[in-house]
Amino acid sequence: MAPISPAATTTAALLDAVATGLVTHDLGRPLTVGMPQSPNHPQYWHALPRRHGDAVRADGGSAANDIITMGTHVGTHIDALAHVSHDGRLFGGVDAVEAGRGGKFVDHGVHTVAPMVRRGVLLDVPAAVGDPAGLPAGHEITPDELAATEQAQGTEVRAGDVVLIRSGWGRLFDDPDRTVYQGKDTGVPGIGEAGARWLADRGVHAAGADTIAFECLPPGAGHAVLPAHRVLLVESGIYIIETLNLEGVAAAGAHEFLFVLSPLPLFGATGSPVRPLAVVGA
Repeated sequence: MAPISPAATTTAALLDAVATGLVTHDLGRPLTVGMPQSPNHPQYWHALPRRHGDAVRADGGSAANDIITMGTHVGTHIDALAHVSHDGRLFGGVDAVEAGRGGKFVDHGVHTVAPMVRRGVLLDVPAAVGDPAGLPAGHEITPDELAATEQAQGTEVRAGDVVLIRSGWGRLFDDPDRTVYQGKDTGVPGIGEAGARWLADRGVHAAGADTIAFECLPPGAGHAVLPAHRVLLVESGIYIIETLNLEGVAAAGAHEFLFVLSPLPLFGATGSPVRPLAVVGA
């Protein structure tokens, strides 16, 4: 009998894990008209250009279909390396204007982001610092707080990981006043430049958060300055995932998991809506 290959053994182990039971936490937000989003991007809109009964086939069958319009940085989404430039340069020193000639980013567009099946780590900062409900508006998460969370959970951040940072701000996503989640006047908690360097120094593959812009927004400042985007996207080539739903996975105490994400292959685009998953054993 031929020897069993390591690849076959690995595949069998994966299939066994599926058969014995897995728990999947959906980290994506539903896309709904009027949901909170950054005012810098086109709003999400959904309509039915054809409804059931508008056209009926001879056998009585009918079909409905949809049209959606939206920015690529609306809802739960990933930032490609083409999204942010600094002093006219993208990651790797690429000229940002030249890279976008023709209305698309061939080299740094979101179609170049490979599907992710990686170790995921949730850093539940509020739980670790003694305020499980969530951090205050405008609070900048420091490297010391990230390290303390890592230690408290026993989840060391490693090179190649996808690190998701819970601030607790995600609980406000469904507030009837959609501007609350945006935090224009109050500010929004998140990491700053120092926290971004902490992640970059550990060689993470991607980083995400439960907020509208991933990083700390000071009260009244809006998106005026985004240093963490510069450090991660432009200087380090690390993808950013925004507007994650982290409440369920945090409540389950799942701080380490299989992280699965695949962007839409929007050729030349600066970002893509995503529906990330955190998978743990039952």
